[in-house]
Amino acid sequence: MAPVGGAGAAQGAERARPAPAAGGGRREGGREEDGGSRPLLSPPPRSSPLLRAPLSAPALGPGEPRRRIAKPVLRRGAAAARHPPPPPSRVAHMEDYHKPDQQTLQALKDAANRLRISSIKATTAAGSGHPTSCCSAAEIMSVLFFHTMRYKVQDPRNASNDRFVLSKGHAAPILYSVWAEAGFLQEAELLNLRKIDSVLEGHPVPRQAFTDVATGSLGQGLGAACGMAYTGKFFDRASYRVYCLLGDGELSEGSVWEAMAFAGFYKLDNLVAIFDINRLGQSDPAPLQHHVEIYQKRCEAFGWHAIIVDGHSVEELCKAFGQAKHQPTAIIAKTFKGKGISGVEDKESWHGKPLPKNMAEQVIQEIDDRIQNKKKLSPALPEEDAPIINIRNIKMPSPPTYKVGEKWATRKAYGVALAKLGHANDRVIALDGDTKNSTFSELFKKEHPSRYIECYIAEQNMVSIAVGCATRDRTVAFASTFATFFTRAFDQIRMAAISDSNINLCGSHCGVSIGEDGPSQMGLEDLCMFRAIPNSTVFYPSDAVATEKAVEIAANTKGICFIRTSRPENPVIYNNNEDFHIGQAKVILKSKDDQVTVIGAGVTLHEALAAAEQLRKEKIYIRVIDPFTIKPLDKKTILENARATKGRIITVEDHYHEGGIGEAVCAAVVGEPGVTVTRLAVSHVPRSGKPAELLRMFGIDKDAIMQAVRAAVSKSRNAE
Repeated sequence: MAPVGGAGAAQGAERARPAPAAGGGRREGGREEDGGSRPLLSPPPRSSPLLRAPLSAPALGPGEPRRRIAKPVLRRGAAAARHPPPPPSRVAHMEDYHKPDQQTLQALKDAANRLRISSIKATTAAGSGHPTSCCSAAEIMSVLFFHTMRYKVQDPRNASNDRFVLSKGHAAPILYSVWAEAGFLQEAELLNLRKIDSVLEGHPVPRQAFTDVATGSLGQGLGAACGMAYTGKFFDRASYRVYCLLGDGELSEGSVWEAMAFAGFYKLDNLVAIFDINRLGQSDPAPLQHHVEIYQKRCEAFGWHAIIVDGHSVEELCKAFGQAKHQPTAIIAKTFKGKGISGVEDKESWHGKPLPKNMAEQVIQEIDDRIQNKKKLSPALPEEDAPIINIRNIKMPSPPTYKVGEKWATRKAYGVALAKLGHANDRVIALDGDTKNSTFSELFKKEHPSRYIECYIAEQNMVSIAVGCATRDRTVAFASTFATFFTRAFDQIRMAAISDSNINLCGSHCGVSIGEDGPSQMGLEDLCMFRAIPNSTVFYPSDAVATEKAVEIAANTKGICFIRTSRPENPVIYNNNEDFHIGQAKVILKSKDDQVTVIGAGVTLHEALAAAEQLRKEKIYIRVIDPFTIKPLDKKTILENARATKGRIITVEDHYHEGGIGEAVCAAVVGEPGVTVTRLAVSHVPRSGKPAELLRMFGIDKDAIMQAVRAAVSKSRNAE
């Protein structure tokens, strides 16, 4: 890991693999908990194995056929380690489906009703929650976790486990109930739902060992599931499958259909989305209510195999989950909100309301009376075929090779650096939203085509894909687009932080310096946005060398990293051996006669250097600071140099006043006696024009800096 120091220590913490979940011994998959030898569950049959490309070979591209073989090819010695045998296929066909026996079906029904009871108990004890949303999904969850999915109960984050994303995060109590039913959680813990000292929060969060991504802001779970599925199919080439449960209310979110388009285009046949069509939203019925055939047509139009089922029939669900084709599968489950709760089932105005205690006791008794067998089911174990990987301490294979004075756009330096980093570790991946020839992520694609994901013009989904790819530390993801287009994905970025995700986002074309394209293309809010994200690191490199260092450091930094790059070409100012750290600024220009400290970044740092050269002719000397990271900001260096220049600071930035460098500096020096800050920034919505014209118009060019310096010096002299 690139060393970090000072204020950046927390943000620079090394990315670590999640610790194995604590727990008891392993149960045999498909057997009764009480030790009975007859299997209660028969896992879905597997079809002929698929030949998996060796790990050292390029991944199969989207849509490329996989060859079927009769059995895996066994290799010996070192070759076996490099080229493990292919995993058995999980793509089953209708003709392979075997109906579970009656005992298994009844066990799944009983499990579903226990999940209902546990969800009702938990929400009533909490005095809040969504029991009706849980009850509509009880059979779905029972069949998924105790018939279809393959995973190790006591090791929820095992790399080979099937994945599950609860996109309808408000139904968290039934997810917690599943893990109690499976034996990972103590049932008594469910009664601590939503308490401040309990891990069982109101919506799923990765503090829970069985949760990969935080959900609750609706419409985002499927995008993350797509990232997991893409990773499983093209990077891990493993047999694990990904399941995502969505509510019908969130199907109004456009981000869902961005994810649907992505999965359909890339034929993610290891992905299953389950639509819980329970008809009712929060305040009104969902727009399509129970018109499941319309959902089916929509899914099919997006390239999915869509199956309509009775969502409360465990037999239909078992059959549907065994019908995976060579395309993503959507199971459209017609359900009833509050299923099993007399007087509440399919009734409006019960969303998000726990049952009163007396009512809950009566309902629980009614549901319990339907349970025929108290024995619990256990899931089948996964194939252990996900490769062991290491994404720690990724170092550039060689130092930068730039020459001082050469002109480079930092956006291009980003592409060069990312392509270079890709040679250091084969788990570095790049994503872009159809701007790769502008962000220069195309340079990564050219050198590592199998590790580049084109997300097209769907920035919300691109961020969610990156989050999904990065789960369980399977990849180091870099996603890029114009800085301004990340604004539409702010909720996804916010949820990524809640998910404790380690993703790296690069925003190019920042500020008015992009010129003629005009304000719709200018990133002027991005620093504000990313500074507000918890545990984020915001890089603003000012030359090609700093950009390459930022990319390397970001790859080894925990949390959300944002790298801001610029369109104009500016001179390289750092030597190739310059050392950079998070939270450590660089004093670029310094003399004992300095009268003002000027802080700039990107294009404005170069304007400050040009201003310094002109002011020197007037015998006015300024100190110039490059912050490198805007968050964390190097408060110590800024204050030391401000005091050395009589407390005078001028900040200049190609960004709006709100939330940018100026406000960050003000926050750092607030309360310090004798320190004044003058802020130069973009003051209102800009327009098209040449870069130099726009810098001049908004008072952030060298002339504006010179004027501000003269004013600060003059004011001080007058005061004296």
